[in-house]
Amino acid sequence: MSINLGRHRTSCRRSPRRSERARLEMAPVSVRSVLISESVDPCCRQILEGHGIRVTEKANLSREELMGEMKNHDGLVVRSATKVTADIINAAGNLKIIGRAGTGVDNVDVDAATKKGIIVMNTPSGNTISAAELTCALLMSLSRHVPQAAMSMRAGNWDRKKFMGAELYGKVLGIIGLGRIGKEVATRMQSFGMKTIGYDPITPPEVSAGWGVEQMSLEQLWPQCDYITVHTPLMPSTAGLLGDATFAKCKRGVKVVNCARGGIIDEAALFRALESGQCGGAGLDVFVEEPPKDRSLVNHPNVISCPHLGASTKEAQARCGQDIALQIVDMVKGKGLVGAVNAQVLVSAFSPESHQWIKLGEAIGAVLQSCTISKQPFSQVQITTRGDCLKHSTGYIASAVMVGLLTSGSSGCPNLVNALALAKESGVKVNQHHDQSEGAVHGLCDVEISVNGSSYKASGSVQAGVPVLLELSGNVFRQPVSLSGNLLFIRASASPQLLPSLTGLLAAAGVEMESFSAPAARAGDLWYCVGLSALLQDLGALKPLVKEAAQLAI
Repeated sequence: MSINLGRHRTSCRRSPRRSERARLEMAPVSVRSVLISESVDPCCRQILEGHGIRVTEKANLSREELMGEMKNHDGLVVRSATKVTADIINAAGNLKIIGRAGTGVDNVDVDAATKKGIIVMNTPSGNTISAAELTCALLMSLSRHVPQAAMSMRAGNWDRKKFMGAELYGKVLGIIGLGRIGKEVATRMQSFGMKTIGYDPITPPEVSAGWGVEQMSLEQLWPQCDYITVHTPLMPSTAGLLGDATFAKCKRGVKVVNCARGGIIDEAALFRALESGQCGGAGLDVFVEEPPKDRSLVNHPNVISCPHLGASTKEAQARCGQDIALQIVDMVKGKGLVGAVNAQVLVSAFSPESHQWIKLGEAIGAVLQSCTISKQPFSQVQITTRGDCLKHSTGYIASAVMVGLLTSGSSGCPNLVNALALAKESGVKVNQHHDQSEGAVHGLCDVEISVNGSSYKASGSVQAGVPVLLELSGNVFRQPVSLSGNLLFIRASASPQLLPSLTGLLAAAGVEMESFSAPAARAGDLWYCVGLSALLQDLGALKPLVKEAAQLAI
């Protein structure tokens, strides 16, 4: 016989009822204080303080100073200079949001933030126009040698022949990365009569064709381009994207521009291509190391370099500061989530209709965790949703299930942001599936977990806005069990004496039975669900009646 104590299941080992927990999925995120660690437009502070959020501005903090400061704040707003490393994230006890006032988050350890359940967001459209315009300026400057000619004039020279240029009209521009900035660059350079071709693994070709860019593979693109500009994030697949092998496939004299991230173009390979003439010129706004200690590219006569000016316009700074502040305010008020790079699952979770399904997923996970706690750890979880209403909901329901399964365990403090990452870290394989078969039950969630070679399953749904349990380990309840309040699950043999005996034991413990849910008759032991007025202090009193028992407050 095993008696499983699953009472007071809460995150972070505290013991209020589950409904009282500060959960990302069920309530607006509580952000009372934000640290701004860099120079951000004043409107950012004004918007945050206008919505009751306390703001502290401290720039140029050392790593140690930032670690100490983060213990006092729920949110952090940065630009690109602050390096939000794992040790800084781990030192922040209450941090819930890291906001990057700009595009990209490569100065933030997103994996470390995700494991801590911290939302990381940026402002993807804040500096779009500014970055696109600088890209176009560099393309034009490369074609006509404008900076070099201006410096020559300042030196007292008049070298018309030395700065012979080329028209952009009729030339081919290759755009790597067809997101917001790539699109704006394309439409602007088309006005100069350039042919725009591009590559993007995400943007559909029919979409980019709508704004005049023909998509093709990189192997097809390289040899056609007179100019190449990159607009991708820096990640393993894009690091060194333009290197020795790539330049060898390009036209001799190709000109390249990088206003995205240093490292997308291999700097050593670029220098070699410039020296050999394979590359005719480069416009660089970003470098691997900023400011660059190696000045070979900066000093090269065919390179136009800028000190990372892509977002350095008054308009972009105001827009980014405003956007990050409004995004934080919307998140805090539960209106929505924009710009999250590690919590896409939460985007749908802010819609009212999703809340009931998130409650269901977490409750099912909690039931299974409680009923199998003595048999832990579980190694595999299969989550299946059914019905058209859940066609696009499997992701956040799966995260909610894992919150319920991992809470009260040793996997940190799970929430919708980090639950799947914590499961993976713990060696738990999570499979998600939506049953699209015709005639699938409307709005149903099945969860099956594997524990030490055995399988346990629970099925639930939402009825009249209330999460209900329909089946537990092959036991189909005669009436749906409302997943709320204090619940006691017991496995026992079917007997006419079970109910009166159980009522007597509960009464002796000073606990009232509020409901009793029995499954349909079947062979073997059965699982029952009992609604209680309060949780039992000692489940051992049930030993004479039951084979297994578990309780939890939902």
